[in-house]
Parts: sequence; structure tokens; C-alpha cells
Amino acid sequence: MTVLSAAAAVTAALSGPAAQFAAADPAGGDTSARIDDLYQQAEQATQAYDAAQEQSQRLHGELTTLQDRAARAQQRVNDLRDELGTLAASQYRSGGIDPSLDLLLSDDPGDYLDRLSTLDRLGGQEAARLRQLRSAQRELHQERDQAAQKLTDLDRAGALLHGRKQRVQRALGAAQRLLATLPPAQRAVWTPDAGQRASRDRVLPVIPDLPAPTGRAALAVAAARRALGAPYVWGATGPNAFDCSGLMLYAYRQAGVALPRTSQEQMNAGPHVPLDQARPGDLVIYRGDASHVAMYVGGGMVIHAPYPGARVRYDPVGMMPVTAVTRP
Repeated sequence: MTVLSAAAAVTAALSGPAAQFAAADPAGGDTSARIDDLYQQAEQATQAYDAAQEQSQRLHGELTTLQDRAARAQQRVNDLRDELGTLAASQYRSGGIDPSLDLLLSDDPGDYLDRLSTLDRLGGQEAARLRQLRSAQRELHQERDQAAQKLTDLDRAGALLHGRKQRVQRALGAAQRLLATLPPAQRAVWTPDAGQRASRDRVLPVIPDLPAPTGRAALAVAAARRALGAPYVWGATGPNAFDCSGLMLYAYRQAGVALPRTSQEQMNAGPHVPLDQARPGDLVIYRGDASHVAMYVGGGMVIHAPYPGARVRYDPVGMMPVTAVTRP
């Protein structure tokens, strides 16, 4: 996927409800429901930011690779010119220097290299070196062009990240300001998705209390438990702070399993299982847009990084509408 297509995908993800948080009206409607909406929009924007950040990191790695290849190509050109210089010096000592080699060793031999018809004036060794130099110069130009394009892509990805960061910050700021208007007692017990309580409180299936399906899943659960109490920080992947998908990424990394970065990608990181077959280590994906993820740990509970200002904690698996259960 190119950075432009990735940018388009992220922009599309934010062009709906997540782009509308600035229009929220603090004066109307139920305050708790509007806080829910703002935090959900912030989480959508966070997952889009995470996707753009992953793309930016990939581009940075590709740029580094291209720059290394360009450096090696430049060294190859330099070595070939040195070899041809040695041949020219040898010819000079033996009574003269071929004019073609003389031109080659000038500051800009490129025009000469295009005149292949002159190669018949050279010996076999010189002609072979000239052809190698021509090929090496073409490779060098190609590597430099690719690196320049990748640098342009990286600059665009950086601008995209900056825009996503501003969206997250504005959404979080609006939610936190609105939360501060609640009476202290209500603010102390407020939880995400309180406005969707009718959905949350629907009857859930009985989930047998079974062990983790694999040793790696058990290791991931143990890692997630060790993160209890760590703060939610959007874009963070540990070890001291996390966002929701970052916690899953970190926990499974400790078990030697590489998960994708965002909750939307994590939803498809393994087979789906019914909620009544959930086992410790399974990923529980929430909301229709898959913007939140938690880890099932047994006993009808999950571990997750809930929202900014909260810490990694246990909550009931039915804390909000479940979209999918994925077994990595």
C-alpha cells in the first residue's frame, strides 16, 4: 500500500463521526451520553493515528534501506573509477593514455559513457570496466531517485500524523472539559459507554471458565496482568503506558506473537470464536467500528486500557457491545 492510499484510508476513517467532535453542543442532550460520544470519537481518531504512525515507521525503514543501498552503489562507482584510474596510470607510464580513459576520469564522464561506439578503441579489460561503471552509475541514480520519492512520502506521512494528532487532542480536550462539568459524585463513578447501558446490560451467554487455549495465550494474559494500573496514553505500546490496541500488541509481543497495530487489524489477527467460547488470551473487539479492544482473562472479565485519564484495569466482558472475539 502506498502512503497516498494509506492516507486516503485514514482520512476516510476520520471523515465520519470522528470528524464531527468539534460540533458537539455541551448545552443539549444527556451529558454522559455526549461524553461517551466524544471519547468514542477520540478512540476512533487514536486508532487512525496508530495506523498512520505504523505507516510512517514502515516508510522510515524503507528509506533507511534505500539510503544504505545508494551508499553501496556510490562506493561501487568509486571503486570502479579507481580501477580505471589505475589502468589509465599504467597506460601513461607505458607511453600514453587512451583519450577515452582520459575523458572518463574527468568530472563528468556520463556523456562519454553513452557513446558506446568508442569502446572499440579500448582493450578488453578497460571496456569491461567501463560497462560495469555504466551499470553501477545507472543503479546509483535509480537508488537515489527511489530514496528521494520515499523521503517525499515520509514527509506526507508526517503531515498526516500531525493532523491526526490534532484531531485526537481536540476530541480528548472536549471530552475532559465536559466531564469536568459533572457533579463530583457522578464524575467519580462515570464509566465509558454509560450512554449505551441498554446495550451493555443485555443478557450475555454463559462463558465456561476454561484455561488459555495455548501457552502463548497464557503468557499474553500474564503480561497484560502485569500492566494493570498503567496509564492510558493514546499511541502508546508500553511498557509503562498503553492505548487499547497498544496493550494487546505489547502483551502478545511478550509471548512471541506479532499482532498488527490497530484494533481494526487485530480483529482479523486470528479466527473468530463465539462469545460463549471465549478463553483467556482472546481479543474482544467492541463497537461496530471495532475502535476498542480488550483481552478476555476468564470469569467473564477482560483487561483493557479504557480511555485517557484511566488506567489499565479489569471490566466485565459485556461493558459495551461486542463485535467479535478473535483468537490470535
